[in-house]
Amino acid sequence: MSSSSSQPCVNFVPSKALQSSSLFSASLLSPRSWVVSFARSSILSVLSDAITIGHLTISDSEGTHYYGRYQKGCNDVHLKIVNDNFWLRILLSGDLGFSEAYMIGDVEVSSLKSSMNLWLENQSGMEDTLSSVVARLSSAISGLYNSFLGQTRSQARLNAIASYDQSNELFKAFLSKEMMYSCALWSDSEGGVRGDLEDGPRPGDLEAAQLRKIRHVLTKARVKPGHRILEFGSGWGGLAIEAARTYGCEVDTLTLSIEQKTLAEERIRAAGLEGRVRVHLMDYREIPAEWEKAFDAFVSIEMLEHVGAKHYTTYFKLVDFALKSQNAAVVVSASTFPESRYTGYQAEDFMRRYMWPNSCLPSATALITAANTASAGRFTLEGVENHAAHYPRTLREWGRRLDKNLTQELISKDYPALRERADYDAFKRKWHYLFAYAGAGFAKGYITCHMLTFIRPNDTPVRCD
Repeated sequence: MSSSSSQPCVNFVPSKALQSSSLFSASLLSPRSWVVSFARSSILSVLSDAITIGHLTISDSEGTHYYGRYQKGCNDVHLKIVNDNFWLRILLSGDLGFSEAYMIGDVEVSSLKSSMNLWLENQSGMEDTLSSVVARLSSAISGLYNSFLGQTRSQARLNAIASYDQSNELFKAFLSKEMMYSCALWSDSEGGVRGDLEDGPRPGDLEAAQLRKIRHVLTKARVKPGHRILEFGSGWGGLAIEAARTYGCEVDTLTLSIEQKTLAEERIRAAGLEGRVRVHLMDYREIPAEWEKAFDAFVSIEMLEHVGAKHYTTYFKLVDFALKSQNAAVVVSASTFPESRYTGYQAEDFMRRYMWPNSCLPSATALITAANTASAGRFTLEGVENHAAHYPRTLREWGRRLDKNLTQELISKDYPALRERADYDAFKRKWHYLFAYAGAGFAKGYITCHMLTFIRPNDTPVRCD
């Protein structure tokens, strides 16, 4: 951490006269230099009002500035601006611009986790001051974006890492052996949701927590030997394999990824379960007519984020279509927005631009409403669980494994462009940014993670005597 923690709080708020002088001086510079100066002074001028919790230090070639007030234990973040393109990215793209600047090395961050927490703890101030000012100012120069950033090598690097179809080798590097790309469930056996921070991570903890998650889902789905399960979103077959091997079920699972289908089928064959698990390269809207009322249970783990609000009713209509009329259950899990933040529309941010294009987080209420409407009341809500507290540790474990297992040689076999060291570094920073970005969101309640269970209303009731 920089020595800024011992410095007094100095707020850089240029006066109107100084701003006018600065802009006059900048007008004598090149067009790009003028825009950079304009962006820098505009952003710095509003941070004093935006940062009210925690402490922020910003250093660049022109000096060091302090915002907020340092207190022991607060989020104390130091940003070192390496390239003045940083100011343009923030002015034109806000938090998306910050993620881009981090990935390509235009800014060095003392702690990604602390920076995310600082942002979220000052969210209202950021939105009321910085975001609104940035939005107004950027409209005046947005047409210049491509002139200054659009054709640069760093921009080409960002375009490349945004479009990669992720490889199986990448996910093998950081997922557990079941290859579940979803929130694990931590128990006292692994030290709970903070066990890695208090006692340190141990080999096998992530595997145990992910297996617990799979079995929890299958228990909630009330599966029995001989039951037939439909799954939307295969992943790499982790849940399907466990359902067939341990619970004696048959599984039809859907994916849109050729890479996932190939590896899932390899894993199914290795487990000797070819006769019980079938992987279909199929959109959920293309399920065949012969699947009507063919399944005892439906499961879907963190796939609904890719469905879109306007398709939730269609999604649940197809689930209703495929399930038997009696003694059937539905378990769906998804990263969600709290109801206060859900609108059915999601603006482009780091997640949508660089991880999951066109994704949109639902809310629990939106999914419950869609399920009830689509099934004409044939589903009864059985349970609602929020697993958000379990996600930060899951993400921390993934980050550690990525550092330990991912190498440039390994990933460049799938992505030859990553033989360039700068491209590889940007690619790896993208994943670390994801883990910190999402971890802070779950920890602060900015996003949640709900698991919903539905049953048919005419099931035999459970006796309480």
